[in-house]
Amino acid sequence: MTTTDDRSTTDGKLTLAEVLESFSSGRLPLKFEAYDGSSAGPEDAELGLSLLTPRGTTYLATAPGDLGLARAYVAGDLAALGVHPGDPYELIKALADKVEFKRPPIRVLANIVRSIGLEHLLPIAPPPQEALPKWRRMAEGLRHSRIRDAEAIHHHYDVSNAFYERVLGPSMTYTCACYPRPDATLEEAQENKYRLVFDKLRLQAGDRLLDVGCGWGGMVRYAARRGVRATGVTLSAEQAGWAQRAIADEGLTDHARVLHGDYRDVREGNFDAVSSIGLTEHIGVANYPAYFRFLRDRLRPGGLLLNHCITRPHNHAGSIGGFIDRYVFPDGELTGSGRIIATAQDAGLEVLHEENLRHHYALTLRDWCANLVRNWDEAVAEVGLATAKVWGMYMAGSRAGFETNVVQLHQVLAVKLDEHGSDGGLPLRPWWTP
Repeated sequence: MTTTDDRSTTDGKLTLAEVLESFSSGRLPLKFEAYDGSSAGPEDAELGLSLLTPRGTTYLATAPGDLGLARAYVAGDLAALGVHPGDPYELIKALADKVEFKRPPIRVLANIVRSIGLEHLLPIAPPPQEALPKWRRMAEGLRHSRIRDAEAIHHHYDVSNAFYERVLGPSMTYTCACYPRPDATLEEAQENKYRLVFDKLRLQAGDRLLDVGCGWGGMVRYAARRGVRATGVTLSAEQAGWAQRAIADEGLTDHARVLHGDYRDVREGNFDAVSSIGLTEHIGVANYPAYFRFLRDRLRPGGLLLNHCITRPHNHAGSIGGFIDRYVFPDGELTGSGRIIATAQDAGLEVLHEENLRHHYALTLRDWCANLVRNWDEAVAEVGLATAKVWGMYMAGSRAGFETNVVQLHQVLAVKLDEHGSDGGLPLRPWWTP
C-alpha cells in the first residue's frame, strides 16, 4: 500500500492513490486503483473503486461527497469493484462503515491541488441524467409550484413503465412493503401493506376512498376489488395511463378510477377515507399545513386519513442530499414523524396511531435491487446503462440508510372529528390487529 510519503514522481507530486489516502488518513480498508497506475488499500480486498478517467477526477474534485461520486459513477468514469451495478449495497455499506474522510493539513492540501492540476478544479457539465429543475435558487414558495412539481414527478416516475415493472414486480408498487414474516416474498409483503392500510382505514364495500399520489393504482385496485369506490390521482402521465389500463383489464371500472393531475385539483369531498402513500416526501415541509388541511377537507366527519411516508429520525427539515436531489427525487424534502403529527393536529385532525416501518423498507429495497439484478440486461436495454446504475445506487444506498436509522418510514392514522368532537364511534383499541 502506498503512503503520502512515498512519491512516485520526481517533482514530489502525489499519485491519485496518494491523494485519496491523504483524505483517509492513510487508512483505506477497500481497494482503490486509478488510471495513472497507482493503487491503494489491501490488494486482496474484494470491494473497491477504480477511477478510470481524468474526467472522473474533475467530478470528484468539484463536487465532494456523494454528488461527485455519483457523477463519476453514472458517467462511467468510476467503476465499483466486487459488486453488481444493480445492487452495490455491500460496497456502499463498506464505504459508510469503514472509510472516514478528513480534510488533510493545509500543506498537504496545497500539494494535492498541485498534483491533480488546477484544470480539475474547474466544474464541468454533469451527466445528462442529472436533473436541475428551473428556478433552483428562487424563493421557496416557487419550489413546489404546480409546474415545478410536475417537472420533478416527471423526472422520477416517467422513466419507463417497462423498467419499473422489472424492478417492482407484478404489484407495480413503489412504496414500502410490510413483511408479515421474514421469509415473505415481495409480492406477499406489498399485498400485506395494502391490507394494513385498508384495515386501518376501516374500509367496507360501498365506502368512498381518495388515494392521493396513487402511483400505478395499487391501493385503488386493492380497495375496488373489495367493493370500495376508489379514486386515485397522480401527477405522472405514465402512471395514470398504466393504472387506467390495469383497472380496465381487471374489470374494475365501476369502482375505480385514476386521474392524471395535481392532487390539489380534486374538489370532491365527503370521502370515507383518504390514503396518502409516498406523497408527503414530494410536497415540501413548508406546505404541510395546507396539505393536511386539504386532506381534512376531503373527508366526511368521522372519516379516516392514513399518511405513509419516509421520515427523518428527528424533526428538523432538510434536503435529501445532493445525489438523491439531482438524480432521483428533485425537490424532495424530509422531516420527522413528530412534525407530521403536530401539523396534522394543527389542521384539526385527531391522531390515533403511528408506527415506524423502517426495517420493512430496508427489506423492500433489498428485494427491488434483487429484481433489478435479475432483469439487468432488459432494464439497461429499456433505459440505458447510466439510468439503470442510478437506480441501483439509489436503492442500495437507501437500504443502508433505513438499516442504520438515517431515515425511517412512518404511517400516521388520523380522524376528522365532527363539530361536537365525535369520531363517529371508533373502537377502543386498534381494530386492524388480530
